[in-house]
Amino acid sequence: MENIDMIQRKLSAGAVLFLLLFISFSASAQRESRTINDGWRFFQGDCSEGATLSWDDSRWASVHLPHTWNTDAYVEKDYYRGRGWYRRVLDIPASWKDKQVFLKLDAASKVADVYLNGQPIGSHAGGYTACIFDLTEYLSFTTPNLLAVRVDNARQDVPPVSADFTFFGGIYRDVWLTAVPYQHFTLTDCGSDGLFIHTSCLSDKQGSVFIRGGIRNDDSVKAVLELICSVYHPDGTLAQQQKKKIQVKAGETYVFQEETAPIHCPELWTPEIPVLYRVETVLRDASTKVVLDRMEHYTAFRYFHFDAQKGFFLNGKPYKLRGICRHQDQKPIGVALSDEMHRRDFRLMKEMGANFIRISHYPQDDALLEMCDHLGMLVWEEIPIINRVPDTPGFADHCEQNLREMIRQHYNHPSVIAWGYMNEILLETQRIYKTEDMLKLALERTLALAERLERVLKEEDSTRVSVMAFHGSNAYNESGLNRIVDVVGWNLYNGWYGGDLKGFDRFLAEQQQDYSTHPLIVSEYGAGSDKRLHTTAPRPFDFSSEYQQTYLEHYLPVLENTPYVCGGAHWNFTDFSSAVREESMPRINNKGLVRADRAPKDVYYYYQAMWRKDIPVLHIASRDWNVRCGIQGAPDASVMLPVKVYTNLPEVELSIDGRLVGRKSVTNCHAVFEVPFEGTEPYLSVTGVFDGREVHDGLRVNFTPIPLHIADADWTSLELAVNVGSNCFFTSDKSGLTWVPDRPYIEGGWGYIGGREKSTQTEIQLTVDDPLYQTMREDIEEYRFDVPTGSYEVELLFADPDGVVTSPVYLLGKSEESIGKQGNVFTVSIDGRIVEENLTPARDAGSFHAVKRRYVVSHKGGSLKVAFGCRQGKTYLSGIKLRKL
Repeated sequence: MENIDMIQRKLSAGAVLFLLLFISFSASAQRESRTINDGWRFFQGDCSEGATLSWDDSRWASVHLPHTWNTDAYVEKDYYRGRGWYRRVLDIPASWKDKQVFLKLDAASKVADVYLNGQPIGSHAGGYTACIFDLTEYLSFTTPNLLAVRVDNARQDVPPVSADFTFFGGIYRDVWLTAVPYQHFTLTDCGSDGLFIHTSCLSDKQGSVFIRGGIRNDDSVKAVLELICSVYHPDGTLAQQQKKKIQVKAGETYVFQEETAPIHCPELWTPEIPVLYRVETVLRDASTKVVLDRMEHYTAFRYFHFDAQKGFFLNGKPYKLRGICRHQDQKPIGVALSDEMHRRDFRLMKEMGANFIRISHYPQDDALLEMCDHLGMLVWEEIPIINRVPDTPGFADHCEQNLREMIRQHYNHPSVIAWGYMNEILLETQRIYKTEDMLKLALERTLALAERLERVLKEEDSTRVSVMAFHGSNAYNESGLNRIVDVVGWNLYNGWYGGDLKGFDRFLAEQQQDYSTHPLIVSEYGAGSDKRLHTTAPRPFDFSSEYQQTYLEHYLPVLENTPYVCGGAHWNFTDFSSAVREESMPRINNKGLVRADRAPKDVYYYYQAMWRKDIPVLHIASRDWNVRCGIQGAPDASVMLPVKVYTNLPEVELSIDGRLVGRKSVTNCHAVFEVPFEGTEPYLSVTGVFDGREVHDGLRVNFTPIPLHIADADWTSLELAVNVGSNCFFTSDKSGLTWVPDRPYIEGGWGYIGGREKSTQTEIQLTVDDPLYQTMREDIEEYRFDVPTGSYEVELLFADPDGVVTSPVYLLGKSEESIGKQGNVFTVSIDGRIVEENLTPARDAGSFHAVKRRYVVSHKGGSLKVAFGCRQGKTYLSGIKLRKL
């Protein structure tokens, strides 16, 4: 306004009026974009008249975008896959009449067919990349328009076709309308904005900015235009500017490529100091100087390389990639996340100390990529070709198109360093193709696609590296897949799906010894955890928080301290939807460092302690286990339980209810104290010193002692519930009751006699407490309780584990047997009286169905015996609860 006032004092009133009209025209002539996320009608299913103007959609559901129809995936394994229709009325501003109008779908899964006023506009195959359509010739500027979109998430010729995550259907990202003058930057280039920017920088001495793109003239006459490219320093001052006059014929797309003069001593971008240069690209009329189109991007100067012997280097210095994988998922809304939710996830990862993200297994929202650029995180992004390459017409073409779209749409993000295009591609291949000939053809098909995509990737972008993620099988090396890409990623789960934790170290060492020509990154590793399960004796696949911690406390130091490993990406940042999963939390993959509601698990703070040295980290790792039980050896005795502290401090001191427990040196960013629990609500506190000042953390715990010797127990408050066949405490999130770990019988106490532990990862029907029924004692003979005379309620839990089960492909070494026969039959007697003559849970409820029986007995003192006698098959018991009446 100051400039306008100065001009006004010098010019006549007429000149001022002309200037104001010029400014107004210039502003109105430029690009305008707006979302159209509200006011949609939705129908789940197919509708042959869904695109017609006359169709009455008043009975369709009213929805706003983002939207998915697959919230059913959190409760049903066989979630809806098929078609859905979206309709909306469009009123186009009269001011857009002399412009080109485009529609952009940021994402619709998997295939979208677009109609305007009953006419087909176009189709897009690919559920994770954007698409843009020119609406201009089909629009009415005087009457309302009808926009209809048919979406299909069942197509098998569009990736992914198999994966360990839910293929949510719907228009689950933003939808935009954009109006531009007849001369504008190209808007129909694979869903991109038509401009592609990168920097050339091999040191901190100097660098250049490259800008290329297309200019479209949709007018009926030739246009004489001026292209202005300006680069601004991070402080906002102009670094370089170039102007160029061009002529564009009617209907022509003019392709240009510009390189700035060298920028001396550019500020280098890192995740810690993410300095960005602003690039402004302006298109204006050469004679009137009216701005026709203007785009603004941010770029950065950074250089990197992967080394097979020494790891990853950023700006010439060794740099460990401390990473996380991330799905775009949040229960109960699926993938229909808002921009704020994407930004929140980024902040949580950044606060944890991550400097690298594997955006898995598909391109994600621009909101996330923008945060990676502006706040600092290196990126590996990929398209969702997973488990196998099917012999399906059109599949390979769609893969290539999706790869081009991903690269062009996210090319301008300087945080991106790697493009990926296959994940565990032999995992299912090795299982479903049984004959040698079938497997050979599948491998040839896979190699051909990989080589095709590698060529496309290098054609599209020679400034980044290519990468694939393999599962822990040497078949990738033997087949030659490892030789196709620049960087090899390994998804490793030693000590979870099979093997032991040390197998992780051995596998990496063997790969480095035998296949040392390619840089190596650990692209996945992780273990599941269920907040309801805790143990003092963690073991693989018990889904306790404690085993997840043990697992990660082994893996992370190996990644940090092995020079040839470029880094790692933990699987996954959040617990996410995988409808095919059963396990302890059906429909959920629970390997996250945060839960679905984004509450950090305790182990999140282990990562923070390892990765953040700029702030004090001091965390009592019992937020996940703040409702505790413990077995009390004698009346009024303390119960000793472990309490872990995650910290980056060298030494910490722990107290309970103000009494010092001890002081410990910290190793591997944690210390474990054996703590005497006595009161029902003890308060834990920990202190340490960071940078000369004292820091604290505190936590109140709910504690219930469970007596081992129960003859003299206070039964007015005792409800003894045992998680039979399990090493874990299980606290129901519905009832709040804790079921304690199983134990062998000792005289004067309680426990099992005979049998062996058995478990299943198959979902248990008719219960919300799956883990209780997924573990059991098989061939059990008896359960005993040495209790006084009285009336007792005995509750028994069963789930017949014998039935036809299919081993999920993701279980790797945890394959389950397929058992054809059903029907274990046994007797149950309590204190010598038969209460079940022929108990057959599979007959009464079905295999893998929860069965709960209660009995009231009059006990005359001594051992209360619950005995099991086999009539057919095996005896088994999943839980037992005793309550005195």
